[in-house]
Amino acid sequence: MRVSRPVKIIPLQHPSVGAGSSSSSSNSPAAFFSGLATKWKRLTFLQFIDGLFPCYRWIRTYRWRDDFQVDLIAGLTIGIMLVPQAMSYAKLAGLEPIYGLYTGFVPIFVYAIFGSSRQLAIGPVALVSLLVSNVLRGIAGPSDELYTELAIVLALMVGILECILGLLRLGWLLRFISHSVISGFTTASAVVIGLSQAKYFLGYNITQSSKIVPLIQSIIAGADQFAWPPFVMGSGILAVLLVMKHLGKSRKQFRFLRAAGPLTGVILGTTLAKIFHHPSISLIGEIPQGLPSFSVPKNFGYAKSLIPTAFLITGVAILESVGIAKALAAKNGYELDSSQELVGLGLANIFGSFFSSYPSTGSFSRSAVSNESGAKTGLSGIITGIVMGCALLFLTPLFEFIPQCALAAIVVSAVIGLVEYEEAIFLWRIDKKDFLLWIITCTTTLFLGIEIGVLIGVGVSLAFVIHESANPHIAVLGRLPGTTVYRNVQQYPEAYTYHGIVVVRIDAPIYFANTSYIKDRLRDYEVNVDNSIRRGPEVERIYFVILEMSRKFDSAT
Repeated sequence: MRVSRPVKIIPLQHPSVGAGSSSSSSNSPAAFFSGLATKWKRLTFLQFIDGLFPCYRWIRTYRWRDDFQVDLIAGLTIGIMLVPQAMSYAKLAGLEPIYGLYTGFVPIFVYAIFGSSRQLAIGPVALVSLLVSNVLRGIAGPSDELYTELAIVLALMVGILECILGLLRLGWLLRFISHSVISGFTTASAVVIGLSQAKYFLGYNITQSSKIVPLIQSIIAGADQFAWPPFVMGSGILAVLLVMKHLGKSRKQFRFLRAAGPLTGVILGTTLAKIFHHPSISLIGEIPQGLPSFSVPKNFGYAKSLIPTAFLITGVAILESVGIAKALAAKNGYELDSSQELVGLGLANIFGSFFSSYPSTGSFSRSAVSNESGAKTGLSGIITGIVMGCALLFLTPLFEFIPQCALAAIVVSAVIGLVEYEEAIFLWRIDKKDFLLWIITCTTTLFLGIEIGVLIGVGVSLAFVIHESANPHIAVLGRLPGTTVYRNVQQYPEAYTYHGIVVVRIDAPIYFANTSYIKDRLRDYEVNVDNSIRRGPEVERIYFVILEMSRKFDSAT
């Protein structure tokens, strides 16, 4: 017997006129924030804590027996690597070395709480330091107090901008900047950074500039003031660093040498300076001892002139730091939210600016070492911060005897890896357009300066995007033998075509900018079909396009 069961009938709800109008305005700012609020209301308490404090994700599942030892080793390794690098990058930014140590202290703790990457090592980096120096040098002298205050204000601006982009999920805007632009810009910046450190090797001052021509002219003009002792010491330390880096990368048993390089350079340079004590070898000098004190950034009168650099530093953070963070997350088997990552970087800069930090972001070299050292969670970053705190409390009296050429050697050894000539060779083989974009960005950055170089590179990149969108690829299709599958006849010469019939596929959405180009190409197929895709006697040609595509085309035109 069949058992009758109750059937619940749910009436179909048709959208009313009001609903339709509201859906059409779903892209409005009010609808966006309303949807965001609704999403937050649906979260459970644990989900809310996870979203607000990403560190809770690894804290609640932390395995002390398995993870603590590797986190401890990774944190100590990065801390030992960061102490000399932080002082070197601060000098590159035109600041006193102590501000590099400050930048490697508070932001690390903040990022460990609010950042979602477990291997990314943040702090001062060479490229951001160059950008800071480039913009502030035109406003104040490095010895002025205003220079330091503006560097701190810039950190606050960068942090606010990163938080805004992260909260509004607007990081996708920078996807229009191709990797070729970033690679060319990074290569040119690395060359400029290397030449800017030449004064510590040569023993005399050179003109500070972000353009290669003034730097080379200044180096040549002061050649009569050349001093041998700093050149020999700096070159020797640089050679040791490069050898250690090479061995650390190529030999697994020597991986520790890669992280120990900067510390080795500092110890070697300090020892040689103590032994020879030549007057031409300049030392760092006295460094304040103790942790940074809380202070609110001031001097916002120059904030308007800092906005372009703040956007540029934020762009570097999105394209480079978030990129390597996502790669490390995929490699270690956990998910990473790019927007949360931006918020974490932004909060690190905001809180850091209250403790005398200049802009910080993720470091390629230190993040790679962190991953190689086996870092499992953000606890490794906290341990790195503790190492930096101990250095500020107890070791600063020892730092005053470090020679300037040793710090310059650390900077040069770090930026050599940023010269991506292999990328240019690869692009030449794969895509000539991307190679041209790389050359344009690199050349303009070298000769015209950082801001102009980036603007030209981004402009040309957008021009390429618009050109490809307005001139989409159109393929002539043929049927693969024995199937009903159609493929491009240029890629599949064995595909069958039909007498008098041309089947085409437009590999792009049809809109107002490309309708003219598409019409011209379709008329060419109609008037003169290539002989290589026709078999048998010539008959009357029939123009064939998928019905749906025809309708879209008619409505677009």
